[in-house]
Amino acid sequence: MMTAEQLKGSILQLAMQGKLVEQRPEEGTGEELYKAIQKDKRNLIKEGSIKAGKKYNAISEEEIMFDIPETWVWTRLSDIVFNRGQKKPENAFSYIDIGSIDNVHQKLNDEENIIEAENAPSRARKIVAIGDVIYSTVRPYLHNMCIIDREFSHEPIASTGFAAMTCHEGLYNRFLFYYLLSPDFDRYANDTENSKGVAYPAINDQKLYKALVPLPPLAEQKRIVAKIEALMPFVEQYVAASTKLNTLNATFPEMMKKSILQEAVQGKLVPQDPNDEPASLLLKKIAEEKKRLVKEGKIKKQKPLPEITEDEIPFDIPDSWEWVRLGDLIFEAKDGPHFSPKYQDQGVPFISTRNISGGKLDFSGAKFISEKDHIEFSKKVSPQKGDILYSKGGTTGIAAVNDTDIVFDVWVHVAVLSLGKHVNPYYLATALNSPHCYNLSQKYTHGTGNHDLGLTRMIKITIPLPPIKEQQRIVDRLDEILPIVEELAQ
Repeated sequence: MMTAEQLKGSILQLAMQGKLVEQRPEEGTGEELYKAIQKDKRNLIKEGSIKAGKKYNAISEEEIMFDIPETWVWTRLSDIVFNRGQKKPENAFSYIDIGSIDNVHQKLNDEENIIEAENAPSRARKIVAIGDVIYSTVRPYLHNMCIIDREFSHEPIASTGFAAMTCHEGLYNRFLFYYLLSPDFDRYANDTENSKGVAYPAINDQKLYKALVPLPPLAEQKRIVAKIEALMPFVEQYVAASTKLNTLNATFPEMMKKSILQEAVQGKLVPQDPNDEPASLLLKKIAEEKKRLVKEGKIKKQKPLPEITEDEIPFDIPDSWEWVRLGDLIFEAKDGPHFSPKYQDQGVPFISTRNISGGKLDFSGAKFISEKDHIEFSKKVSPQKGDILYSKGGTTGIAAVNDTDIVFDVWVHVAVLSLGKHVNPYYLATALNSPHCYNLSQKYTHGTGNHDLGLTRMIKITIPLPPIKEQQRIVDRLDEILPIVEELAQ
């Protein structure tokens, strides 16, 4: 899709090629105008009002950048403009520097920069007046250009970083302004043969004033400018629409993913199978498995969680599903050490919330701790394959399944949730990452600086639980859909 800058450039290019408005025989020709300008130029030189500029060779075919209408003529910039000269300020003056121009809209800043003569920068030398076109010759700032369009409280003096151009009678300053802004002139000014220098490459006066300018009759120049300025508001509208579209394109994949996850936990992603064992029986199996593990001393007995009230149920779920709390499904919830360990260049990976921020375990950028610290930390929590890693501090509410055999440790802001065989970890991670659970995690998070969800609050999060076979069908379906959504973000 064409960018707003490309659209603007296309309009200017068409304008400078004579394709934006029609030619009218009664308006004369560019050749006639050129001759009139040269006569005016000779008179001004004879009067001593301006100095004769450098003489250039006749325009060659190789220099011509594009075709123009038969009624136009190619000229050199030096033939149609002059400058007012330079002076060292003797009194306080209004200084126009490169930074004095809004290079997006090519306008002078509203605020004047008044400087006393004794504090004048060495570059404050160029005399300018209303109607002059000033053009930054330093390559990174070529679009720091404008037409001097107002009076100043003090004499205006421009930086020598500008080419200050006064148009001869017959050259419309706004036509010249738009030509200097056009892509073809940009290419000329940016050409490495024309812009010299290392730190601040710039086009010098000799190269600048040698540049070719297409010259239409004056009336046509004005019609071209009127057409350009009539079209520019549409470019602005295009910019707004393009920005809105780009924002939508950037946010759409994530919005789509959230919508899909929400559909998944509402039972709308895959059909229900009446032959599936209902989630109510699944809950009994989970409770029996927990009881057995407590009896064997493998896990601690949990305190009963409060019953789910009607106010906590935000949407309907299929009849074969059940509303449960996170604590009803997991065997244990533990977090890492409550302090930052001593890191080293290699060793055992130490995972923080950023390593699960995308909903997947990612070791890139992980820090490392010593084997000694790992042994000590693993006494408190040791993530096992199939456990869920859940961010409970910093960026809270993001879950990822530990699907690796890599040995690693976790920081305090990462909770490790251990499950039994009756809950699919990938479905539970899906549920925790859904808008429903994510919003609850934000609601339960406490603190302002290092806010933390907390293990005891976390296990109260409500989860829509499908039958175990449907959990797998949901996971399989998501494995098909989500990669497509992720491609949209690339």
